[in-house]
Amino acid sequence: MSAQSETETRPTAPAGASTRLWNPDLAAVPHDRRSWGTYNYTALWISMSVNIPTYMLASGMIAGGMDWRQAIFTVFLGNLIVLVPMLLNAHAGARYGIPFPVFARGSFGVMGANLPAMLRALVACGWFGIQTWIGGEAVNVLIGALAPGWNHPWLCFFGFWLLNLAVILRGIETVRWLQGVSAPLLVALGVAMLWWAYRHAGGFGPMLSAPSKFHNFGAFFRFFVPSLTGVVAFWATVALNIPDFTRYAHGQKEQMLGQALGLPTTMTFYSFIGIAVTSATVVAFGHAIWDPVAVLSRLGSPWAVVVAMVGLLLATLNVNVAANVVSPSNDFSNLWPRRISFRMGGVITCLVGLLMEPWKLLESYGNYITGWLVGYSSFLGPIAGILIADYYVVRKKIMLPEDLYQRGGFYEFRRGWNWRAAAALGAGVVVALAGLAAKPLTGPDYEAWVRSAAEIVARFYDYAWFVGFGASFFAYLGLMRSSAGWRGGTETERR
Repeated sequence: MSAQSETETRPTAPAGASTRLWNPDLAAVPHDRRSWGTYNYTALWISMSVNIPTYMLASGMIAGGMDWRQAIFTVFLGNLIVLVPMLLNAHAGARYGIPFPVFARGSFGVMGANLPAMLRALVACGWFGIQTWIGGEAVNVLIGALAPGWNHPWLCFFGFWLLNLAVILRGIETVRWLQGVSAPLLVALGVAMLWWAYRHAGGFGPMLSAPSKFHNFGAFFRFFVPSLTGVVAFWATVALNIPDFTRYAHGQKEQMLGQALGLPTTMTFYSFIGIAVTSATVVAFGHAIWDPVAVLSRLGSPWAVVVAMVGLLLATLNVNVAANVVSPSNDFSNLWPRRISFRMGGVITCLVGLLMEPWKLLESYGNYITGWLVGYSSFLGPIAGILIADYYVVRKKIMLPEDLYQRGGFYEFRRGWNWRAAAALGAGVVVALAGLAAKPLTGPDYEAWVRSAAEIVARFYDYAWFVGFGASFFAYLGLMRSSAGWRGGTETERR
């Protein structure tokens, strides 16, 4: 669809819509513009999954002591788990054509929805910074292959940052075009890397012969749980804002099938490539090289390096714009719809991503998985629990789209806030982070009973997404059912 035709069919504000809650970018997508099919969603997940953080996720598990089978199983299981809330939250986007921040108004209130939207947006800004830093490194290697002696990573970082900004300023249709064209190329790049590893290691046997460092199930399980939480947290962000994409779906079947085909398979396949290629570097170079940019820079032929880096940049650009800019752009727009458009929200995302210092998040394996991935899952798990409890249990999948854009309407609650949702969110976050607070109490300076209790609570952090989800899910249902009800009765009664 051309930019001109998109502009001509931009929706008009529904009757009674508040300028503080509505703009064309937050409006429900008309049925005649819901054109994304199964291929679009499969290609979207291929393009978002084939990226360096996916590669690093599995490689980090190998570094932590898993063998290749254990790492692959962890990745596959984690993606099957996160696919469930992904598809559950996707339903509202496909049915009502609404983005994530508008969907959240149904449970948090028309003003309270800014709370989960901003938490999700800040995480996306961090991911944007991480991907941009990695892309800048790839640009630096690419230029160095053509101009020996070149080494200006910071300049390349800011150059790649500007490229991301240029893409988002062209709008959402550019995202669909970019992922549709590049997805097959990115799979081909992964297969080429796997073939390179196979040849240099002398087959899959030498590549995958490293044993697990865990000699009993207990030792493995202690590492497995936070690793599984990290895998779930990897896409817990998109599991919330998936309505930003499914609002363009032709139907429920297309988006569900496309996501089920694209997410678990691609993540597992590309994780296997990360494991195999990393193992092959031990045979080829005498030591493990975990960074794929460093691996590709050693291909030998400068032109081979250029082709590989162009593919890598395409992958990074795809996932950065689709996964890390679309959602926070809508979230920031939701703060002040009259002044902040989708494109202006993208500019804000790019600026905040710089301020989050992504180079520090990638300093170590601990910072990346235990600190970053598991840490932010303490907030996103509770949000997912509330959204799913509200949409499926409380509202039975029935919403009043017009009221989502009105002050004083069905979702006004109290001054635009549903305090029960905010309280349930707080409860989930407290339970998830209690484990982090309890860890200092496990030291030898405390009495035995204190250490024993602290050791049990400390494990909550390893399960941060899961315990946060469960605590907020049941807290929200309990608070909603124990109250006198919500203003105006159920949506069914209002119809």
